[in-house]
This record gives sequence, structure tokens and C-alpha cells, in this order.
Amino acid sequence: MVNDSFPYWIEALSELQVLVLRSNRFHGPITAATSPRSLLKLRIVDLSCNNFFVPLPTAVKGFEIELVKILTIFTSIDLSCNNFEGQIPRDIGELSSLRGLSLSHNNLVGHIPSSLRNMTRLEWLDLSSNKLSGQIPTGLLDLTFLSSFNVSCNQLVGPIPKGKQFNTFEYGSYQGNLGLCGVPLSRGCNNNVLGKPPPAPWMNSHEDDGSKLEFGWKVVAIGYGFGFIFRAAMGCGCLRTGVGV
Repeated sequence: MVNDSFPYWIEALSELQVLVLRSNRFHGPITAATSPRSLLKLRIVDLSCNNFFVPLPTAVKGFEIELVKILTIFTSIDLSCNNFEGQIPRDIGELSSLRGLSLSHNNLVGHIPSSLRNMTRLEWLDLSSNKLSGQIPTGLLDLTFLSSFNVSCNQLVGPIPKGKQFNTFEYGSYQGNLGLCGVPLSRGCNNNVLGKPPPAPWMNSHEDDGSKLEFGWKVVAIGYGFGFIFRAAMGCGCLRTGVGV
């Protein structure tokens, strides 16, 4: 386990395509590259489960603007389980090649950007266990490849979008948002009760005696031929607080 700041020297690795620094003790801000030609082949980034902080970076390849020109070759970004704060950058919707995005278990606030509807190749999106507010943008219905969606343990309100792939997402995708309503939650949007939701998977698990620590689990498979990461995670935020809908 490495305890250090972000390794700025990686910009010298001109052929780097996959950067995985997950489950260490890296801390502090993420340093942008000093050269505009650094890390141009980088496609997969996994910095999950560290202690990075400050607002989410909009500069990863040495630029602070025009993400559409800089980061469109990315296929997966995982910044979960850190201490990032502030709002999700609107420009993140310009990552047109992205297939997976996880910003879960941070301190993000504000609304879910409607620009996410432009990420038409997105297959999984995890924004769980933050402090996001407002409604789930109905424009996300345009993400026809989206097969995994998790916004649990936030402060979202209003109706859950209906139709298309959103008809397949289950209770666990939305639990812990006291202001959300509609299927598959038990609370209807007209204050009527729709029925008792199924128990969350973790409610049937058994804790080890003498241990009060809650650990999530994840499976990460990196496909070098296809350039993607599949990541499934259970939210520790809801487990610790016992929040449910």
C-alpha cells in the first residue's frame, strides 16, 4: 500500500494506456501534466479508494478546458472512495467515448449534470454515496446502452424517470434518497404507497463478530482488447448510516 501524493512522474510514460492506483493511500490534489503531449494514449483511469481531495479535476492531460478535445478517448474513469468535493463538472458530458464512470463515495454536491445525456456510449454510471441534490435528469433516458445505474445515498428528489432502460433498474439503485418517488420505490409520486420494496442484498449478509467496520466489494476486470472496466460496488455510505427508503 503506497502512502504518497499523486505520482506526477507518470507523465513521462508516453505509451501508458491504463492507470490503476486503486486501494492505496495516495492523497492531496491530482496534478495535471506539464506537457500537452503527456498521457495522450491514456484510456482507463482507476484512482478509487484513496484520499484524493479538492474539486474534481477538469485537467488530466495538462489542459483545464476543452475536455472534448482532450479526454474523448477515455473509456473508463473510476474516482470513487476519495474525498473529492464540489460539483460534477458540466464538461464531463463531453467524454463521448466513456463506457463507465464511477464518482461514488465522495463529497460531491449540486445537481446531476444534464450534459451526461451526451455520453451515449455509457454502460455503467455510479454516483452513489455523495450529497447530490435535485432531480434525476430525464435526459438520461437517452443513454440506451446504460445497464447499471446507481444514485443511492444522496439527497435527490422528485420522480424517477420512466421508460427504456430505467424500467430495468431495481430498488438498490435509488435507496437512501428520501425525496425520490416512483417505481421501484415504495413511495408513489402522489403520496400513495406502491408496495414494500425488496430488502437490499446486504441485509441478508452476516457480519463477523467483533467487527464494526463495513467493507464494500468490487470486481474490476480490465479488457485490454476492448478497452473497458467493469466495476460493481456496494455502497458503504448506506451501510454505515442505515439509511433506506
